[in-house]
Amino acid sequence: MTVDPLIQSLKGKLIVSVQAYMGEPLRHPETMAQMARACELGGAAAIRCQGLSDIAAVKGRCEVPVIGLWKEGHEGVYITPTLRHAIACVNAGADIVALDATDRPRPDGRTFEETVAALREQCETLIMADCMTIEDIRRAVACGCDIASTTLSHNKAAIDTTMDDGPDLPILRQAVEEFPGFPIICEGHVHVPADAKAAMDAGAWAVVAGTGITHPTSITSWFAAAIEG
Repeated sequence: MTVDPLIQSLKGKLIVSVQAYMGEPLRHPETMAQMARACELGGAAAIRCQGLSDIAAVKGRCEVPVIGLWKEGHEGVYITPTLRHAIACVNAGADIVALDATDRPRPDGRTFEETVAALREQCETLIMADCMTIEDIRRAVACGCDIASTTLSHNKAAIDTTMDDGPDLPILRQAVEEFPGFPIICEGHVHVPADAKAAMDAGAWAVVAGTGITHPTSITSWFAAAIEG
């Protein structure tokens, strides 16, 4: 199995997701770029970010690879839901494009496999499959994605999690066992350093942490809840 040098460089490393939700005070491309740069200085090997403006801003501020996605909507397939969204992420500067890898209907009618094939034909990019189930991971490997991630396995937004929610280690272990040598990344509910270490011990190629590092509203709420009992 051949692994791209860029993805090889992420092995055993931390990737930080730098995103702000609609209506939040930090939702501004320059703010996201500054936060991304701070994470880079702290040791992030790559930055995951969403939206064309944020991708371009982070790419201009950071030297590490950028994993780009474009969220549109709130239900169903909303992470880079169509080929158009994926191509736009590439044009904005993403080194890797993250796609929802589930078999749910997409707005443009393409399947996940058709989206990946068309993206390969039209762009030179690496593809990260955001997966919900082991079947999604199998689909991602079969159609030639460069990375598979457990991003969607909890089936709820990061903003709806608590600090006690941990990463989905069972699906991670199953994927690593089924596809030895393939880059399986742990993403989702990695809130504290111990979560990241547990994911690496379970065989993750790399670990993505987001909310626990770059979402102060959630972090503050965890502290407040602990103090107030």
